[in-house]
Amino acid sequence: MVPNKKPQIDAWLEVAEKDVFSQIRRYRLMQICGASAFGLMTTLIVARSITLIIFTAGLGFVLMALGLAFKHKTLASAYILLGSLTTMLFALAITGAGLFDLAVLGYPALLIFAAILGGVGLFLSVLSFVIAQCVFVAWLTLQGIITPNIPTLSWSHLVFILVIFVVTGFSVYILVHDIKRLIFSLQREYSKVKQSQAEIQHIAHHDTLTNLPNRFYGEELFSQSLVACQKKQHNLALLFFDLDNFKPVNDALGHAAGDQLLEQLSQRLSKLLQPNQYLIRFGGDEFLLLTPCTNDRAQLNQLAESLIQQCAVEFQILQNKVIISASLGIACAPKDGTDFKQLCRRADIAMYQAKKEGRNTYHYYDKKLEKASDDKFKLLQLLRPAFNGAQFKLYYQPMVNLSNGEITTVEALLRWPQPDGTMIGPDQFIPLAESSGLINELGRWVLQQACIGCAQQRRLGYTNLRVAVNLSVMQFKDGHLQDTVKSALRDAGLPPEALELELTESLLIDETEQIQKQLKALTAIGITIAIDDFGTGYSNLGYLRNFNATTLKIDRSFITSLCVAKHDESLVKAIISMAASLGLKTVAEGIEDEATLNKLVALGCDIGQGYYWSKPVPENVLSELLSNHQQLSSSAL
Repeated sequence: MVPNKKPQIDAWLEVAEKDVFSQIRRYRLMQICGASAFGLMTTLIVARSITLIIFTAGLGFVLMALGLAFKHKTLASAYILLGSLTTMLFALAITGAGLFDLAVLGYPALLIFAAILGGVGLFLSVLSFVIAQCVFVAWLTLQGIITPNIPTLSWSHLVFILVIFVVTGFSVYILVHDIKRLIFSLQREYSKVKQSQAEIQHIAHHDTLTNLPNRFYGEELFSQSLVACQKKQHNLALLFFDLDNFKPVNDALGHAAGDQLLEQLSQRLSKLLQPNQYLIRFGGDEFLLLTPCTNDRAQLNQLAESLIQQCAVEFQILQNKVIISASLGIACAPKDGTDFKQLCRRADIAMYQAKKEGRNTYHYYDKKLEKASDDKFKLLQLLRPAFNGAQFKLYYQPMVNLSNGEITTVEALLRWPQPDGTMIGPDQFIPLAESSGLINELGRWVLQQACIGCAQQRRLGYTNLRVAVNLSVMQFKDGHLQDTVKSALRDAGLPPEALELELTESLLIDETEQIQKQLKALTAIGITIAIDDFGTGYSNLGYLRNFNATTLKIDRSFITSLCVAKHDESLVKAIISMAASLGLKTVAEGIEDEATLNKLVALGCDIGQGYYWSKPVPENVLSELLSNHQQLSSSAL
C-alpha cells in the first residue's frame, strides 16, 4: 500500500510558512527595538531629574528586548518591549502633566507595534493596558491624588515630540510597507492562480495528444453551436468518424506510431475547418466534427468526402508509409435530435452502417438503423438467459447421395424457438454470440448434442450416418477446439469419421496458420472438413489444399436460379468440375424442385440438400424422417 504523503506535505508547508512569518516578525521586532532605543537615547540628552531616571530604565528594558530578539526569543522580547514602554509612558504621565503629558502621544505607536509584532491577543492586551492606564491617570487627577504639572514650552519638549513622531512614523512606515508587499504578493499569486486556472481549464477541455477539444468540451461546443444555428434557422450536423485498420498500426509499429498518426491526422483535418466548425477527439481513434448546414445534403456530402479523402492520404510514420481509411456517420440537429449524447449515438449507429457497407464511406442516420440497433441490443440481453435456460434446439437437415438416394449425412442446425412459435435464425444470434463471448460455450454444446444425436441414430440402425456441424472462427481462436471435439466424440461414443466440420470461406482467410494447425490435428484423427457457402467468398484453391478439405458445399444462391440463369449453370458446372479434379465431393444446398435436382445430377454433383427432401427437423422427428426416407428409397429400387 502506497502511503499518503499529502498530510506530510501540508505539515511541511505549514511549518515553512510559520518559519517565514517568525523570521519577518523577529526582523521587525529588532527594527522597532532599535528605533525605540535610538529615540530614548536622544531624549536622555535633554531629560532631567525623574524623567531621566524613567528614560534610562526604559532604555535598559528596550536593550534587553533587543538582546532577546537577537537570541530568537521573539515572544519574550515583544512582551518586554511593549510592557516596558507602556509602563514608561504611564510613569511619565503620572509624574508629568497627566493626560495632557506628551507621553500620551506615544500610546498610538505602542498599538502599532503590537499590531506588527503579535496577533490579536497581544494587540488587545496592549490596548486594554493603555486604556486602563489612561482611566487610572484620569481618576488620580480627578480625585486630586496627583496634580498635573504642565511645564512651559522648551527645546526638550520639541525633542520629545520629534522622537515620538519619528518612532511612530517609522512604525507606520514599516506597517504600510508590509501591507503593500503583502498586496503585491497576493496580486502575483492571484495572477499565477488565474494562469493555472486557464491551464487547468485548457487541459480539462482538450485532448493532451492532439490538442483538439475533448468529448466533454465538445458537448459544450455543441450546445453553443446549436443555439447559434437555431438563431439563424440552420441545422447543426454531427459527423462521427472512426479510423479503419487503426489497430494493425498499433500492433505492428507500436502505440507511439499510433499516437503519431493521430497527431498528423488531427493537424491535417484541422486545416479543413471553417471558423464555425469544430473538430473534436471523441476517444481512441474516433473523431467528431460539428458544422452548421442546411437541408441540402450536397454541402455535407462534400465535407464528408473531403474528410474521408484526407484520412486515406498516405502517412509517414516512423519511416514507414501507412495507409488507413475512415468510416463516417452523420446525424443532424434538430431532425435527428437535439441532445448531444443522443446525436453521438445516432451518428455512431450510422458510422457502423458505413463500415458494414465496405468502410471508407459515409452514411446518414435514419430511424430504421436505430431500431435494428435496439433490436440487436435487446436480443443480446436475452442470449445468455436463453442459453442457461436450454432454449436453444438442434434441428437436422439431411444430405442425400444423388447417385443412390441415400441419406449420408445430417447437418446440425442451431435454432432459437420463441414462445409464440416463431424462430430466431442463426444469422441473427450467432454474430451476437461471437461478439459477446458466448459462442465458445454455445459451439461446445452444439458439438456435444450433435455427436450424441448422431450416435443415437447409428445405434438405431443407421450405422453409416454422419453429422455435419458448423464452426465459428471464434472457436478456433479459443485454442481448445481440438480438445472440445475429442471430448464430444468420446462422451457420445461417436467415431471421428462420423463427424464433419463445416467452415466458411471467409474463415479460411482469417489467421490461416493458427486455423491450419488445428484442422490438421482434427483431420489426423479422421474428422472430415467441408467448405460451406463456396462461391460467395474468396474461392482460393490454395486454401482448399492447405486445409485438407474433402467437400465443397455450393451456396444456395447459385442453386435456386440454376434452371433460369445460364451464368449460374456455368458457374456451378465449373465448381463441380474443379472439385472433381481435386478429388473433392460437392454438395448443392437449396434444392427445392425436381428440375433443379435433375440438372445437378446431369452436371455431376455428388450430394444434395434442401426442402425437396426435407426442411430441418427437430431431433425427435429425425428417426421418423430417416425411416420414411429409407422406405421410399427401398420402394424406388
